[in-house]
Amino acid sequence: MHHLTFALSPAMRLLCPVLALLAWSVAVPASAGCGSDPAPCGMADGSYEIEVPDASAAPLPAVIFVHGHGSSGVGTMKNRGMVDALLARGYAVIAPSGSAMPGRDGRYWSFRADGPAVRDDIAFLAAVRDDAAARFGLDKARMLLAGFSVGGSMVSYLACATPDAFAAYAPVSGGFWRPQPKGCAGPVRLLHTHGWTDTTVPLEGRILRSIAQGDDRDLAQGDIHQTMEVWRAANGCTGMRADAFVTEGPFWRRSWTRCTPGTALELALFPGDHRIPVGWSTMALDWFEALPPR
Repeated sequence: MHHLTFALSPAMRLLCPVLALLAWSVAVPASAGCGSDPAPCGMADGSYEIEVPDASAAPLPAVIFVHGHGSSGVGTMKNRGMVDALLARGYAVIAPSGSAMPGRDGRYWSFRADGPAVRDDIAFLAAVRDDAAARFGLDKARMLLAGFSVGGSMVSYLACATPDAFAAYAPVSGGFWRPQPKGCAGPVRLLHTHGWTDTTVPLEGRILRSIAQGDDRDLAQGDIHQTMEVWRAANGCTGMRADAFVTEGPFWRRSWTRCTPGTALELALFPGDHRIPVGWSTMALDWFEALPPR
């Protein structure tokens, strides 16, 4: 048997990760909307997109995915690599839209006390949960709330304030901002995923505005390791260090298991930058489905 090998030029080696990312996130028309209606599902305070698996039987589990800064529910549904992987596992995919950004395109989420608050987004996401469950026969007890970047921050603040609102939480590349919460309302089941080389939301956080530098207010992302410390305290974990590790495959994972019964806490790192990594859907659902019943 002959084995063929191909030597890639340095330029092609640099392009390979970019091409892989494009193949994952290429924007194609989404078949979302609100069931048979191509328009989004309207609510008093906003709207959401939803897709339900073909030949599905109620009650279905669901993933509610919170978009990043400047995107929308429609933008979430254009990530067909992620959406199709979730649908293939039998999950409805719900993509709510944030509030319109004043004076510019794009949408955002209200979670910081010093930020612009057009609506109560913690209450809004709970209302999306209830509305989607009623319209499409979804199982509220099997809903995973996930989100990317600022959407991951929104997920984190909601989990901290109302830990029982969803079955579990899975923020990607977004956590608390400084000053971080001094405590949460109760324990959580949470999987945080982050890129090792993320420079948009670095693991250590970064300063975006500073009064000391002449800005009108301080604005800084939090340190993800300190975010995990907040979660360890909320979950009553007995030690600071993780006690279970996975180092094979695309994700390096650290778990804290010596915590309050029924909780779950894990940090998954991947060798990449600020993005939803290929394989995240599979990893997140495997983790979610392995959780003990509440």
